[in-house]
Amino acid sequence: MNVRDVTQKVELRMKKTIEAFQHEIASIRTGKATTALLDRVKVEAYGQQMPLKQVGNVGVLDVHTLNVQVWDKSMVSPAERAIRDANLGLNPSADGQNIRVSIPPLTEERRKEYAKLTKKFGEDAKVSLRNHRRDLIHEFEKLEKEKKISEDEKNRGKKDADDLLHKFEKQINELITLKEKEIMEV
Repeated sequence: MNVRDVTQKVELRMKKTIEAFQHEIASIRTGKATTALLDRVKVEAYGQQMPLKQVGNVGVLDVHTLNVQVWDKSMVSPAERAIRDANLGLNPSADGQNIRVSIPPLTEERRKEYAKLTKKFGEDAKVSLRNHRRDLIHEFEKLEKEKKISEDEKNRGKKDADDLLHKFEKQINELITLKEKEIMEV
């Protein structure tokens, strides 16, 4: 195994960290309707917890309204309850097999809370990236001890690890800035 192979593996893990962060912040409310808001909602269905999107279609009706078209009529009430209990500040209303979810405008206080939450998720993602970098550096040191790579290759690998970390931290900072701007827009 060489420096390049090890670096590529860790770069892939770092990309997955970025994807997970993007998915996490997509579910933070911005005052606009987006199906990602309901991604974390779990419904008690058929004796088990299921994601809402496995009991119905989630769609956007307009900029302030989501619609959940439940496939099984017996699941309308549990789905409605799950949305209400998901601690998202949403109040769904059932209409036949459809559940309308109005997205109320955010208060200034709520916007600040969500911006803070975005930063927290960003910091968690950065910690994960730093852990990947640390693992990469440990791998280079191990390979050097085993005489599989030279000291120069190890040092070059460490520099590559630092460059990767800075590249992905920059992406996270850009994503945080975009999400905060989206949240704070009135």
